[in-house]
Amino acid sequence: MEDKSFNCLGDHEVYCCGARVLIKDGKVTVLSEPRVMYCPLHGALYGTEEIDKESVKRSVEAKIKNLGFCCEQRIFDNSLVVPYGTSEIVCTCMKMGMLDCAVTVCEGAGTVISITPDLVQEMGARLTGIVRTSPIRSIIEHIKDNGGFILDESSARIDQAEGVAKAAELGYRRIAVTVTSFKSDSIEGIREVEKDKGIEATVFSVCNTCAGEADVDRILAGADVVCASASRLIREKIGAKSNMQLGVAIPLFTLTKLGKKLLLAYLTEFSDSIVTFRTGKMPYIVEGRGPRLRE
Repeated sequence: MEDKSFNCLGDHEVYCCGARVLIKDGKVTVLSEPRVMYCPLHGALYGTEEIDKESVKRSVEAKIKNLGFCCEQRIFDNSLVVPYGTSEIVCTCMKMGMLDCAVTVCEGAGTVISITPDLVQEMGARLTGIVRTSPIRSIIEHIKDNGGFILDESSARIDQAEGVAKAAELGYRRIAVTVTSFKSDSIEGIREVEKDKGIEATVFSVCNTCAGEADVDRILAGADVVCASASRLIREKIGAKSNMQLGVAIPLFTLTKLGKKLLLAYLTEFSDSIVTFRTGKMPYIVEGRGPRLRE
């Protein structure tokens, strides 16, 4: 798809609703069937009642057309989009002085170390899970001009463990890092860097719709905060071992005291009304509130 306002460049692969999607020079090709049949968040953002390959294609094209996703003219907006989104939480906790920096991913740049909270939200708002990406110079320059360091400008590669090591070398000690389920094997490397460098890494496990048994085991072993996405496995196995759940439709689970501390701190800055209560069994599920998967 071509748009007069945006010049979409490069070769990128992302996940959207559990479907693998190729974006090559502005043309969107959905490579696999979406795992998700309905998602309340996707419905709220794109008005989708039932998700199929065509609706996935339309939503990715909308990101390109309206936001400049994978484009030279990429729009960077730090508005809060998702109430319990990972970028919203990390951004807020950085502003509160609880985190020194964040290691996240941006299309056109790959792994990014951000020392300014708003940059985390600018990149992360409405972001789709990125499998691989290629460099886009204007995106890289925006990041560098706004408190960000690129792990590898020449290739825009994604390596979160190396990103954490780089952040530590830059002098940052309390580091948030996002890890997708399809790169869950990097969690062990992050924990090794944490031990070797004497830092405190908070691992946010994200984009978990397609998480498998091995991914869940790695997440259980090393993550602090886990987004359930549309995964039943995450709800059943991670939720059952969590010490806190935030949200119902697409819940976040915390597995450590540190993760719980950050989410509770985030809630002190959350503007909407909230209800908290104890429960004897986790996860707390309300039938009909969450995403629906294809069998």
